[in-house]
Amino acid sequence: MLHFPQDPLKFLLLNQASKAMAVTRGLASSPTSFRKRSFLLAFFFLLATTLLIFTFSAFSLHNGSGLSVGSERETLNFTGQRGLVMRRLSALRSDPLKLKVDTLFKQANDQISLVNSYASYARKSKLEMMKEVRLFTEQAQGFMELLNRPQNKALLTATTINVGHLVAFETELKELVKSSKQHMMDAREYFDSQLRVQKLKDTIFSVNDQLTKAKKQGAFSSLIAAKSIPKSLHCLSTRLMEERITNPSKYIDVGDPPPELEDPDLYHYAIFSDNVLAASVVVNSAVANAREPEKHVFHVVTDKMNLWAMRVWFKLRPPNDATHIEVKAVEDYTFLNASYVPVLRQLESANLQRFYFENQMENATKDAPNMKFRNPKYLSMLNHLRFYLAEMYPKLHRILFLDDDVVVQKDLTALWEIDMDGKVNAAVETCFGSFHRYDNYMNFSHPLIKEKFDPKACAWAYGMNLFDLDAWRKEKCTEEYHYWQNNNENRLLWKLGTLPPGLITFYKTTKPMDKSWHVLGLGYNPNISQEKIKSAAVIHYNGNMKPWLDLAMKQYKEYWTKYVDYDMELIQSCNFGH
Repeated sequence: MLHFPQDPLKFLLLNQASKAMAVTRGLASSPTSFRKRSFLLAFFFLLATTLLIFTFSAFSLHNGSGLSVGSERETLNFTGQRGLVMRRLSALRSDPLKLKVDTLFKQANDQISLVNSYASYARKSKLEMMKEVRLFTEQAQGFMELLNRPQNKALLTATTINVGHLVAFETELKELVKSSKQHMMDAREYFDSQLRVQKLKDTIFSVNDQLTKAKKQGAFSSLIAAKSIPKSLHCLSTRLMEERITNPSKYIDVGDPPPELEDPDLYHYAIFSDNVLAASVVVNSAVANAREPEKHVFHVVTDKMNLWAMRVWFKLRPPNDATHIEVKAVEDYTFLNASYVPVLRQLESANLQRFYFENQMENATKDAPNMKFRNPKYLSMLNHLRFYLAEMYPKLHRILFLDDDVVVQKDLTALWEIDMDGKVNAAVETCFGSFHRYDNYMNFSHPLIKEKFDPKACAWAYGMNLFDLDAWRKEKCTEEYHYWQNNNENRLLWKLGTLPPGLITFYKTTKPMDKSWHVLGLGYNPNISQEKIKSAAVIHYNGNMKPWLDLAMKQYKEYWTKYVDYDMELIQSCNFGH
């Protein structure tokens, strides 16, 4: 089999032959008179070129090594001829316009490949990438349309380059390439993995920062809403005071207090509140579910400002004629003064007042995780009265403490029959897993706390607590509370509130109760099951979403509103909604 080497000279000859054939075909279509003369010239030119090709091929095959070696002269002549051909070929190829055409087409084809690669990647993305797919595809089509225009395609095959067409082609191509590159830069984030990762990280940090700020603002707003007095409640207290002023003779206490208030054989409740409506719901719900209402005694303590409003309410709307209700003010307990009570003494501290009553959000939210403890109610003596029950009711053996944000749903007399096993406090435990343990409430890096308490001890709930007052006095719980409260003046042991000092005061003296006695979370947890609520003896709206506020959770509100006396004229006139 013959082998034709890929030699530039042969390439040139073949090229010349093809040109001759083109000339022949062109002449064949020329006028007759000129056609005959020119046809002969073209024929002989083609014949001569063909002979030259076969001569060169035969010459190249000799000895299987390209050129045969004859005389030195022949070799030199052939070498000179070959060099001449190569120079001509180089000159042909070094045409600057031809090189520019090749470069531009190569640039366009490379850009098409790149654009198509981006388009292929974009097609794999989801809906947000479809716009990129369309734009890249349109760009690729734009390049193809540019290359397929007849005047541009002709630049590849033309023997003479049309400078005007070349300039127009170059200008339009540059504009397309510039537009394509700019769009690729804009869309880089969709295709550059590192850039996408970095942008996602930046987005996450930004969202986390916004979330932190939103949480702080939400906590501050929730705190303001929780500690504010709704207009309807303010209206009710005002109307009750008007009633007291208008009819003073109806509300004058005559004679000594009834003996039932100190009878240890009855069922005694302690309710400390400045909210008339909330206190009435606690009493109404407890009486409504009691089998023997006449054996239940309610000790309601409020502040001096709300004393007469509270008394007028229970005078006008007693839950049951046989039920015994005592309404007193904190100020009536004269032993509760600054020289005896640490909280009242600490209240004089400017630093503590600033901590509780700071109204600028950027300052008040510095301690955002413990924002709930900044509620001024924790500074109220009403909130700390629970540590003085044994002294407030010296003749009683047991008393049930109820927060004013609870609703009683069952008869509670069985509580007074519980065997306390010498414990002071009976309460429902709230720990599960690692949550609501002692280390969640106290600073165990402080040596006083670390040496005394187990960080994994289970916490319990305030809100419904049965206290054995005899055991209280024996264990000197009030003195214990004073010791720890005095040591926490700078808030180094716990972040304020009453639960941490309660956990400390009644450490190892608390008896766990069945959880069905006291279900918590109706003021913050939207996921409590209806079955759990209905089976509970007491439900507790602990949290900021109190049932008397507009921000209360609607799915729980009916359990509270069913004990609101909406038939009362003052309730109606103050626009309390169901």
